[in-house]
Amino acid sequence: MHRDEVFLDIDERGGHVEVFDTNTRAIVEGSHPNEVVLPAGEAHKGWPSVEAVLHAALDRGVGRDGVVVACGGGVVCDIAAFAASIYVRGCRVILVPTTLLAMVDAAFGGKTGIDFGGLKNMVGSFYPAEELRIAVDFLPSLPFRDYQSGLAEVLKHSLLEKSTLRARMEKHREEVLARDLSLLEGIVPDALEVKARIVGQDFRETDSRAHLNLGHTFGHALESVTGFERYTHGEAVAWGIDKAMKTGARLGVTEEGYAREVSSLLASYGFDLSGLPAEAEAILEAMRQDKKKRVGRVRFVLQRRWGETFVTEVDDDLVLSVLRE
Repeated sequence: MHRDEVFLDIDERGGHVEVFDTNTRAIVEGSHPNEVVLPAGEAHKGWPSVEAVLHAALDRGVGRDGVVVACGGGVVCDIAAFAASIYVRGCRVILVPTTLLAMVDAAFGGKTGIDFGGLKNMVGSFYPAEELRIAVDFLPSLPFRDYQSGLAEVLKHSLLEKSTLRARMEKHREEVLARDLSLLEGIVPDALEVKARIVGQDFRETDSRAHLNLGHTFGHALESVTGFERYTHGEAVAWGIDKAMKTGARLGVTEEGYAREVSSLLASYGFDLSGLPAEAEAILEAMRQDKKKRVGRVRFVLQRRWGETFVTEVDDDLVLSVLRE
């Protein structure tokens, strides 16, 4: 894809900075003197990357009416949007996600952030982008694991509402895995609409927006204890959703048949749900540092059945027993 297609009609009145990750920069043709390229990957989601964007904006004289445009995966979208939220106390931001994960989740909803203290997204802000530009044409260029990582979030969205998304993901699994663009042009907006309805009801995550964290308390802890290197975010989330289903079934609040259906759906997309990839006690300790805890207590997102999601506390011993299965 050519740069002019990606950055079409950018308003430059207050100046602008174009932020890429290295993976995306390698496939976007053309260049611009205002670009800054950040290393790809979760390991680089920290202050040095934020500072690189801030220095670029300052050096190019970007004002409060200027714009930071991020083109890349969820990490670079998070970094650039966070930098924009604190630069001159907030300049404009446009996001052009190039991975499926960023398209359906990371770039949409106004959450920005970086990892801090070895923990996922511990520093950040709520700062929605002025525009979100979706181009599914980027998806065929992704390595399979990166593409599959985004599918975990699509599957999660399909569980949160009784929409047609779940049926499409079940019926068209082979076409989805083959990256049929005509199908993805419908699935990506459907997944975004699920998130939009939830975010629209609770922008700052004081209530129902927490439902979007299904699988994430387990998944983020897994990412943390394995140094953000062994698993993609989607692999960790899929594993976490399976653990959330097992936790709910153990508590007697999740229908066992539904829990089995969800695990089967995740496995059908190639996610490994078996075994314990890290020490159970270490994962539990990472959960205790979760930014979503309240009054010092970790909260878990569970489901009773399809489309019925709730948040609750769970006894440590039960969590450990699930992790040790």
